[in-house]
Amino acid sequence: MNGKDFADKVGISYRQLVNWENRGASIKPHPGNQAALDTLLATAPPDAQWRFAQSLTEQAAVGHDERTEELLRRDPRTIRHPVDGKVMALVEEGIYLSGPGDASIWVDTYRIDVYPTTNRDYEQFVRATGHQPPRHWPGERCPSGLHDHPVVWVTWHDATAYARWAGKALPTVEQWEKAARGPKGRAYPWGEEPTAAKCNTAESGIGGTTPVTRYQSGVSPYGVFDMCGNVWEWCSTPGTDGPDRYQLKGSAFSSPFERAAPALENAANSTMKDNDTGFRCVTAV
Repeated sequence: MNGKDFADKVGISYRQLVNWENRGASIKPHPGNQAALDTLLATAPPDAQWRFAQSLTEQAAVGHDERTEELLRRDPRTIRHPVDGKVMALVEEGIYLSGPGDASIWVDTYRIDVYPTTNRDYEQFVRATGHQPPRHWPGERCPSGLHDHPVVWVTWHDATAYARWAGKALPTVEQWEKAARGPKGRAYPWGEEPTAAKCNTAESGIGGTTPVTRYQSGVSPYGVFDMCGNVWEWCSTPGTDGPDRYQLKGSAFSSPFERAAPALENAANSTMKDNDTGFRCVTAV
């Protein structure tokens, strides 16, 4: 519905609605207005509730926001992992279109992190295990302004160590690509159109990582974020161009948009680490 109709539903003026939108998370609606909002959400269709849950930040989920967790519990496609607390989406078994040639590939059911591993996530791992922190952390602590940015300067071995600690694994290229393209093999997570504004690639001009929740219009059919741009992501599948090399997916803020298509291939030595390379994890079901 449009803004005016929504304001009427809540029982406020359109001007007040605009005020809420401008003030964002700092607003505290009166109890009656909050009750009206909660009622509208509780009676909304499941797809609307899913969109609402996805629009909330991972920080809110990790911070035990009760409304966020209630929404996530209602949707069988998501869980919070018991070790690292990350939200994971369900990808059901089936065939999908793989690679530049759109080959039909079967993949068993699994869950994948909705967001790349963030600096905040990685800090949990470093504190729990004593693992060497990334080189860009001053004083071996996660920079406060980068908590919700993907962790970078991690090798394939670092990513694998995190996954082992969390009881997870790095995704195979098939798992990663299916989560990005969906069961019908979209060219991009959001559809067929090559829209650079839906992800953080070199064309954005940002020149660095962005919060993992930023590009909501670029999510995949499974509700997974940042499958194009922001950071390259390590996979568990070996590269085909030499020993001790592993495949990377998704492109990065430093890459041109033409490299962002999930079907494209890339690989690097397992000891490589850079300011545009991170990872996310999967679990079997």
